[in-house]
Amino acid sequence: LVNRMGKEFATEGKKVITLDDSGCLCTTMFRISPQHLCWVLENLMEGNVVNQIKVRDDVKHWAKVALDRMLEIQ
Repeated sequence: LVNRMGKEFATEGKKVITLDDSGCLCTTMFRISPQHLCWVLENLMEGNVVNQIKVRDDVKHWAKVALDRMLEIQ
């Protein structure tokens, strides 16, 4: 995903890098494709939640903080 995004955004002069120092990539991430993301988003628009996970409130809070910070970077 990171490599694909890196190639996609390179044309805009943006550099996308992994934050993982060890280089151990999650094998599950390789299963994510634009088609699967589209399928999930379409289901959400129809009110269907697929593959829902639950996390503790503290984990949810800090994950949102991290996402908000990443989205602020331009």
